[in-house]
Amino acid sequence: MQVSSPDEVAAALDRVGYLADEGLATAAFLAVRMGRPLFCEGEPGTGKTALAVALAAALGVELIRLQCHEGIDATQALYDWDFPRQLLHLRALEAAGGDLDPEQAEKSLYTRRFLLARPLLRALEQAPCVLLVDEVDRADDEFEAFLLEVLSENAVTVPELGEVRAAVPPLVVLTSNRTREVHDALKRRCLYHWLDHPGLDRELAILRRSLPALGTRLAEQVATAVRRLRAAELLKPPGVAETIDWAAALLALGRTELDAQSAALTLGAVLKYREDADRVVAAGLDALLAG
Repeated sequence: MQVSSPDEVAAALDRVGYLADEGLATAAFLAVRMGRPLFCEGEPGTGKTALAVALAAALGVELIRLQCHEGIDATQALYDWDFPRQLLHLRALEAAGGDLDPEQAEKSLYTRRFLLARPLLRALEQAPCVLLVDEVDRADDEFEAFLLEVLSENAVTVPELGEVRAAVPPLVVLTSNRTREVHDALKRRCLYHWLDHPGLDRELAILRRSLPALGTRLAEQVATAVRRLRAAELLKPPGVAETIDWAAALLALGRTELDAQSAALTLGAVLKYREDADRVVAAGLDALLAG
């Protein structure tokens, strides 16, 4: 996973359909060159998860994803034992007859064949790869501390088998929607980049890349309307994915321009809360599309 410059990273990402600005391309380059995790924070829909997917494709390595959630623990992230297969193994030993040495039987249960590798262990064993730790802000403090230890050492110990150390450290991308503050200790281990919603020109470029059949007029109308929606006080401002969905819905209906009627029919492609849709409709769709 060698790259020589941020421009090379940007070009590689562009080839797989991800348009990165200079700041993000530089952050990704430094993460690769320095071997440091990249902590990406920002509003939902700004392309944090898509960046990890694109990096894996651009670098030609596997993407391994750890989806964080409330209550996630080390077992769910690291490894577990395949208890049903272990039980079948014990029954097979008993069926084979003869005296079963309890110590030997127990030892035979805890071998690599019965180990279920979860994302963190897989990333250490299969590197080079891109490890995506998605929505780390959903996990708790205890899991953060565990994750920090793994990322610092690039190794874990399975008591029954010994240490597993990455021959090549994975490229780690952590994402956060900032539902809560992640501890400074974890952030200090990482390079940091804040992803904001793209500017109008970049969002238009993303739309044209994603939907080649989209006309210039409709693309400009959709992108401009989405920017106005983001400036409104909504529960869930639309991200880039919603911009693409809205344009795709209009294309599917055969529309070449975005008017109030078309917007009313397709508002569910861009706004995902009833309260947001009611607020936008009450303010007037003509006002949203004016200019």
